Amino acid sequence: MSAEKEIIVGGQAVIEGVMMRAPNSYAVSVRRPDGTIATKSERLPKLSEKYPFLKIPILRGSAVLIHSMILGVQALNFSASVAFEEAEKEGKDTTALNAAAKTGAFAATSHAVDEKKLEKAAEGQTTLAMAGSIVFGLGFSIFLFVVLPLLITNFLFVYFGWENAPAVLLTQSADQAWYLEAWNWLRAYMKPVRPSIAFNVVDGIIRMVFFVAYIFIMTMIKDIRRVFEYHGAEHKTVYAWEAGDDLTVANVKRYPRQHPRCGTSFLMLVMLVSIVMFSVVKFDSLLFNLISRIALVPLIAGISYEIIKLAGKKEASAFFSFITRPGIWLQNLTTKEPSDDQLEVAIHALKESLKLESEMVDVSRIKCQVSGAAT
Repeated sequence: MSAEKEIIVGGQAVIEGVMMRAPNSYAVSVRRPDGTIATKSERLPKLSEKYPFLKIPILRGSAVLIHSMILGVQALNFSASVAFEEAEKEGKDTTALNAAAKTGAFAATSHAVDEKKLEKAAEGQTTLAMAGSIVFGLGFSIFLFVVLPLLITNFLFVYFGWENAPAVLLTQSADQAWYLEAWNWLRAYMKPVRPSIAFNVVDGIIRMVFFVAYIFIMTMIKDIRRVFEYHGAEHKTVYAWEAGDDLTVANVKRYPRQHPRCGTSFLMLVMLVSIVMFSVVKFDSLLFNLISRIALVPLIAGISYEIIKLAGKKEASAFFSFITRPGIWLQNLTTKEPSDDQLEVAIHALKESLKLESEMVDVSRIKCQVSGAAT
C-alpha cells in the first residue's frame, strides 16, 4: 500500500443518532433514553467486485444511490428500534413492538407468542418492509418533484397561452353534469405542450420551490429538527476528521455545519441536470413526457454523480464551488447547530466505522475526504 491512501467517508443523520460510512464499513450510533450510546457496525459488501458492470460510469452513480438508500433505511430501522428501549426498562413486553420497529408492521401479539418464532418472522419481513419503504419513498419523491411540477407547468402554459399553446376559453353548460364539466376542464388544460427550454426552466423552478418548501415544513416538526441537528453534527465531525484534528467535542464543534459534499448539493445538482435533460428528451404527448421523465431519473442521478465526482477531484476549483453553492445555501435549513452530546454521538459513529475499516486498511496512514454521500 502507498504511504498515503485516500478513502471516502460520508454519513447520514438518523433518529437520535448518526450513521457514518467508509468504503468497506459503516456504523450507526444512537443515543439511548438513559444517555448511553448504542452502536451497530458492519462491513459493506463490495458489489462492484461481484458485479463488474457497476463500475461503468453513470451506471455506478445509480447503483451508489440505490445502495445508499438501502443502507439509510437499515440505519433508520436500527435507530427506531433503540427508541423502544425505554419501554423495555419499564418492564413492558416489547417483543412485538421491536419486531414492528424492524418490519414496519405494528400488529398486536400476545404474551404467549414464541419469541424466537417472532424474531425469525421479523427478520424475514425486514427485507420486504425495507423494499416497501424505498419504493414508497421513491414513488412519493417522483410524484412530488417530477410528475406534479410537469402537470402544473403544462397547465400554466395552456392557461396563459404561452409559446405554441393557445389560451383555452371554456364555456359552461347549465345542462351538463358537474363531473362532465370537470372532465372537459381537465382535458382542455392538460393539452400537451412540447417542452421547450422556457418550459423546462419554469418546470425546474417549480420543482425547486417544492423542494425548498418541503424542507422548510420539515424544520417545523420538533423530531425532524433534532435529526437536522444530528445532520449538523455529522458534517462537523467529518470536517474535523478531514482536517486531521483529533476527534474531540472541543475540536469538532469549531467547524461549520455546512459541507459542500452534502447530499443536499447532489439533489440540487440533480434538479439542474434534469432541466437540460428534459429539454433534450421531449414529446408532443403529455403522457409520454411523464413516462420519459420518470424513466430518466436513474440516468440523471448517474450523470449528476459523475459531475460531482469529477468536480470533487479539485475542490478549490470555481466549478466545484459553483455546483455546490446552492446546496450550501440549502443546508441552512437542513442542518442545525448540534449540542455537545449530539457531537459525541457523531464522533462515536465515525470512530466505530473507522475501527472496523482498520481491519482492512491502515487507518493511521489514511487521508480522508468527505464524500458526496454525506447528507
